[in-house]
Amino acid sequence: STEIPEQYSLEQNYPNPFNPVTKIKFDVPKSSDVKLVVYDLLGSEITTLVNEKLEAGYYETDINMTSYASGVYIYRMEAGPYSSVRRMILVK
Repeated sequence: STEIPEQYSLEQNYPNPFNPVTKIKFDVPKSSDVKLVVYDLLGSEITTLVNEKLEAGYYETDINMTSYASGVYIYRMEAGPYSSVRRMILVK
């Protein structure tokens, strides 16, 4: 698709709750340094899913949390002036 998103966006992961793999979609309206990180509820960084300059477009990434305990996790996207946080639930 040659369509370009109008604004930054971080969507809710799907499925949620999940076991053990989920998908996160996000939109980037212009070339930007994008960072997408997963944290536990104590604020400790679990993993970095994206940390690079991306061109404008629609993106999705998968995360496999087989080695993590059931519970609530937070994921955060930062890109240019945009920042958003969402919650996801891992159920084993």
